[in-house]
Amino acid sequence: MRKKYIVRLSDEERRELSEVVRKFKGTNEKVRRAQILLKADADGPCWTDWQIAEAFGCCTKTVENVREHLVERGFKQALNGVKRVASSTSKLLDGQQESQVIAARLGPPPPGYANWTLRLLARRVVELESVETISHETVRRTLKKTA
Repeated sequence: MRKKYIVRLSDEERRELSEVVRKFKGTNEKVRRAQILLKADADGPCWTDWQIAEAFGCCTKTVENVREHLVERGFKQALNGVKRVASSTSKLLDGQQESQVIAARLGPPPPGYANWTLRLLARRVVELESVETISHETVRRTLKKTA
């Protein structure tokens, strides 16, 4: 199968990639992308996507994506990856609603229960009319400290 995105590296790019691989300079992903680009170089080893994926323990789709990023976005972005600017999902609760979830959690559980469950908290927040509907997963993310 003919490749849609052909990798052709300059001597300077090859030197930079070799340095990244040799010194393990950067993140694991950056080193793997550098290894992929070096082996995919049409003027160098010119390995197949399958050979590269086998050698570096990744999927052939990963190799294809790295090739595509090099051709379409340039060398720096192919090597360093694309940084996300914002999270993919927006917050479902505002600050006041979050504080009501936390306050409900800190209060005593309903009669007949020893502890709050996420589903009980979700039901309680709906009863307080803070929100129209809420899932237990949203309550979990709200209560999680590392967010």
